[in-house]
Amino acid sequence: MKEITFLVHEADEGGYYAQAAGLGIFAEGETIEELKENIKGGIDCYFNKAENTPIFAHLHFVRDEIMAL
Repeated sequence: MKEITFLVHEADEGGYYAQAAGLGIFAEGETIEELKENIKGGIDCYFNKAENTPIFAHLHFVRDEIMAL
């Protein structure tokens, strides 16, 4: 696995949260920079420096929008 994808959302209370697609890795951060650092830490913890540790993280920003009909 060379790349891992995270779905990133803006939190209602401010900041951001992210979840790795198909894996149990979650991260939060008040800023994008803090979120990225926490994602790196989550990946390191989850894979524990195994050979299959991803070398790229794709951050997919999800934006929910409600439209009146």
